[in-house]
Amino acid sequence: MKIARRQLLRLGAIAAALTALSRVAGAQRYPDRPVRVVVPYGPGGPTDVITRLLAQKLSERLGKQFYVENMGGGGGNIAMGRVAKMAPDGYTLLMVNPSYVVNPTLYGKVPYEFEKDFDLISLAALTTLVITVHPSVPAHTVKDLVALIKSNPGKYSYASPGTGTPGHLVGETFRLSLGLDIVHVPFNSAGLAVGSAVAGHTPICFASPSPAAPQVHERKLRGLAVTSKKRSRALPDLPTTAEAGYPDIAGDNWQGLIVPAGTPKDIIALLHREIVTIMALPDIREHLAVLGFEPVASTPEEFAEHAKLEFAKWAKVIRASNIKV
Repeated sequence: MKIARRQLLRLGAIAAALTALSRVAGAQRYPDRPVRVVVPYGPGGPTDVITRLLAQKLSERLGKQFYVENMGGGGGNIAMGRVAKMAPDGYTLLMVNPSYVVNPTLYGKVPYEFEKDFDLISLAALTTLVITVHPSVPAHTVKDLVALIKSNPGKYSYASPGTGTPGHLVGETFRLSLGLDIVHVPFNSAGLAVGSAVAGHTPICFASPSPAAPQVHERKLRGLAVTSKKRSRALPDLPTTAEAGYPDIAGDNWQGLIVPAGTPKDIIALLHREIVTIMALPDIREHLAVLGFEPVASTPEEFAEHAKLEFAKWAKVIRASNIKV
């Protein structure tokens, strides 16, 4: 019996070693077949566009097709839940935005476990948010706007691209941190939110530069500030909220690449190196600028720290505002 047990243990150890060797060999050959890159939303949005830019360059550089699969629904939860359960072999990648860190608190229950179900590759790019007002609003600075809202409680509303989006959460940070009586009006996209502000239906708007900057340049909206740490290349004359005297009103929108937990480290390192190279290419930087994004190409460790901080920050806002989907 002891001999049989010893043999079984030895066989188990050999099997585990062979599995490990097989994974190492697979990582060294990676990729040897097409790679799926999942977008948790429909086609046409910034996550989809940036993913397609990356996938094309990865295909060219690594010699195998990286193809995009749109898997929308549930605010991104459907795709994140499915990818979390897929094989950690490097052949399924997932591009995420702040919903990855927001949804666990926003929905209460999601089909993935934050920080456990995924390994992070790189925060690829980010963009700021722009605080804009309709030209009829008598405010030319954030300080003016705060004073105006405080002197007219309940009169003003702000538009965002939707419940739980960065625009909404930064707008709620604005409301909560300054004790303002202001109403949130969610839309289904940044374009619709900006359009409502241009029409004067919602006099204030928190949205990304891509739809907002052209309206500011054409003076259909007045830009007051951007909510990032640095000024935006799309609107270089606008101060940051910190420069305007409101450092707590901060937030951005970002895009990052992740994989199922347990993906070989060699594959993660390879993909990270490729993203760093791709994000430095002039044509990619030009495409990102059109979308209002800045290249980042962070390390996996930097991305993990960013995600952890964002999770805690937005969870606090969601609970304080009692935001429900």
